[in-house]
Amino acid sequence: MQDRIDTRRKAGRKKGFVLDMHVHVAGIGVGSECSISPSLLGNWRYDLYLKAFNTSKQEIESLGDAIVIERIAESLAQSACVDGALLLALDKVYNQVSGRPDETLTEVYIPNDFVREGCARHPGLFYGASVNPYRPDWQDELRQAAADKTLLIKWLPAIQHIDPSDPAIIPFYRMLKELDLPLLVHTGAERSFSSSHDALGDPCLLRLALEEGVTVIAAHLATTGKKGGVEYIDRLLPMLTQYDNLYTDISSLTQLNKVRYLSKVLSRQDLFKKFLFGSDFPLTNSGLGPFRLVSPWYFVPRLSVKKAYVLSRVANVWDRDLLLKEALGFPADSFVRPAELLLDKAGR
Repeated sequence: MQDRIDTRRKAGRKKGFVLDMHVHVAGIGVGSECSISPSLLGNWRYDLYLKAFNTSKQEIESLGDAIVIERIAESLAQSACVDGALLLALDKVYNQVSGRPDETLTEVYIPNDFVREGCARHPGLFYGASVNPYRPDWQDELRQAAADKTLLIKWLPAIQHIDPSDPAIIPFYRMLKELDLPLLVHTGAERSFSSSHDALGDPCLLRLALEEGVTVIAAHLATTGKKGGVEYIDRLLPMLTQYDNLYTDISSLTQLNKVRYLSKVLSRQDLFKKFLFGSDFPLTNSGLGPFRLVSPWYFVPRLSVKKAYVLSRVANVWDRDLLLKEALGFPADSFVRPAELLLDKAGR
């Protein structure tokens, strides 16, 4: 721990617990109830994701899905900069009429219990539950998640077929408020799955939850995607000044497909107090051959060639992500704010 603190001081970071609040996990149904659809299993992304998790289909088939969380914990333990990671479950798609899970439309299912049990085995990992508001037992699931000390509830509307503006889910929002559970919602277009309903990534759809008093975190700052010719990020930015209970995470903002948004984001110093650190792991560790989705070389000349070289030599994926974001100008407070907002709220 002393080495971590010293490293953080040398880098000029504010002293405090650094929690990466946006970390994905995976499983294929070996020793767990995780599942992946045939369309995604046959997609070119599948093997890349497993490699980014530092595992393989063969290893999972031999050791079970839990090895994915073990690999995350192992690499996090080697980080000099990041103290904890919030692992995110992903609930199934539910038919809004019948209330039954729709296995055909569910591309990925990561059960709450799988994530909770995996996090319980490692002190640096924290549990993030996912509850689809269209499931008939959502009340029981929310209360159970709260009892199990989840730090938040995660939605990926474009994949889970959730409309955040649907008045039918107001009771869900009111229970979130009652349980004091924040809601992390993917905003912007989604390109990690074989298909996506990107209209559900419009940040303006979050107004209903915000007006019900829910603490909402708009993931990825709504980079990518647009409606009526207006980019989603430009629909989100005014909302961050309008709602005290709205935050955004900076996960994925260093990916190659989002480089063009960086100047706009970093010019809004008035919004820095709303920024929360997240990586979007394993995408920070993904690539095909020499091509990497995230690289400091994409930010020259904003970064000097020397700085880009130094960052490219950082071995640990968690350190590499944080140090790159820091070098680009994301504020020091954003790295400790997730723990202040989520761990302190949960009494952890």
